[in-house]
Amino acid sequence: MSATILALVLLDAVSYELFFVVSLIGFLVVTELTAPFQVTPAWRRRLRWLIAVGLVVFAYIVARRILAILPPGVV
Repeated sequence: MSATILALVLLDAVSYELFFVVSLIGFLVVTELTAPFQVTPAWRRRLRWLIAVGLVVFAYIVARRILAILPPGVV
């Protein structure tokens, strides 16, 4: 997440939405790369809830962006 905020600052593109989306992508990548093959510990099963909440917030951000792009008479 520190690298995310640093990259956004260097690109002059800091926003809460963009930080959340890039952090969520990084979290999903790290979660997938560190997944065990044989046995799933109980704490990793609870990550599913965190991932689900993150995806719901991501869907909300995408919907807001799409509605902002559409002309006013369409919606």
